[in-house]
Amino acid sequence: MPPRLATDASLLHDPAINSVYRDIDGLELHAVVAGDPDDPLVVLHHGFPEFWWGWADYVRPLVDAGYRVLVPDGRGYNLSEAPDTLPEYTTDRLSADVATWIRSEGKESAHVVGHDWGAAVAWDAALRRSDLVDRLVTINVPHPAAFAGALMPSRERWRLNLQQWRRSWYILLFQLPWLPEWLNRRRDYEGMARFLRQASPGTFSDADMDRYRAAWSRPGALGAMLDWYRAAVQHRPDLPGTTVEQPTLVIWGEDDDALLPELAERSVGFCENGRLERFPDATHWVTHERPEAVTELIVDHLGGGGG
Repeated sequence: MPPRLATDASLLHDPAINSVYRDIDGLELHAVVAGDPDDPLVVLHHGFPEFWWGWADYVRPLVDAGYRVLVPDGRGYNLSEAPDTLPEYTTDRLSADVATWIRSEGKESAHVVGHDWGAAVAWDAALRRSDLVDRLVTINVPHPAAFAGALMPSRERWRLNLQQWRRSWYILLFQLPWLPEWLNRRRDYEGMARFLRQASPGTFSDADMDRYRAAWSRPGALGAMLDWYRAAVQHRPDLPGTTVEQPTLVIWGEDDDALLPELAERSVGFCENGRLERFPDATHWVTHERPEAVTELIVDHLGGGGG
């Protein structure tokens, strides 16, 4: 097998965009940073099974709009250190990482944008650390209370419950020991690559797959990625409340194989100042399918940078 690609900021071939490694909660975590450190900070958080590269199309446009941009690899992903105990991956620990990243930039607060698992972390950060999150953008993952409501048995919502459980079957599979790792690792991660290609046909190139395979093959990475799901079920932390106070933009690709579109509207209902933007012909991977439109929505919602 040929050597794997580098998966740091050098992938972008832009000398103004750099990789940094910082001590975050006692772990050495990696992030890509760009922009004037004095500009307002935007944190972009990826989901499963991506890494910071999932936001590659957004870094330069947000810098040009006047923002300092920080794109971390979540703990255990790609170049970030992977703890070996399950409680290290609870959602409150993941959102605490975001808070520490913000402080590591010398900021008291930041705008937080998340897709997929990154959106789950962003929701948690907004609820648990409201003073650190200025404006919130979540993409194709619902507010935690909306998601819990779609999974809990209910006479009134039994059709919604059944439909969502059918889409969430993989979460139960990921609870098993070693088998999910074996299934996902075999044939050079072909199952994971096929999952992305089938979920959003024509979106992920062969070059993208080379980058993702390189990230997935980092020591400890695959197990850590799956442990995010295991910890969410087996070590679920309580939330301090359900109402999101920050101005919130929910972006939703409605042709999502994993999550029902009804969850987007339910999520906005938990926000004091929420807005929903739908993409009826986009999938869960709307960030890749419509990068220009999603960037425009994000910049509009954040209200302008310091440039």
